[in-house]
Amino acid sequence: MSEREATDNGITGRYYETETERVLEFVGERGTAAVAQNIEGYAMLKVRPTPDGDELERYYGFDMALDHAAELLGVSPTDLPVPDPAADMGM
Repeated sequence: MSEREATDNGITGRYYETETERVLEFVGERGTAAVAQNIEGYAMLKVRPTPDGDELERYYGFDMALDHAAELLGVSPTDLPVPDPAADMGM
């Protein structure tokens, strides 16, 4: 497991970057959720059901985006493992 991946409470958080976005994907028994931000790291966070799914909502704060991702997975936000490189997402 690298610093770009963390697993806890049966959920894996994976952080990676594409040409246009920073992506934090969560995979658990109950499904998936993703939080994405532009590659520069200054725009609002987009919450999606999957990394390439349709945007469900946008948030300024990382905590609010994590709350929504946790809701999609049916868990508490404190159950979501966030790899170190993703800790500075949000405005």
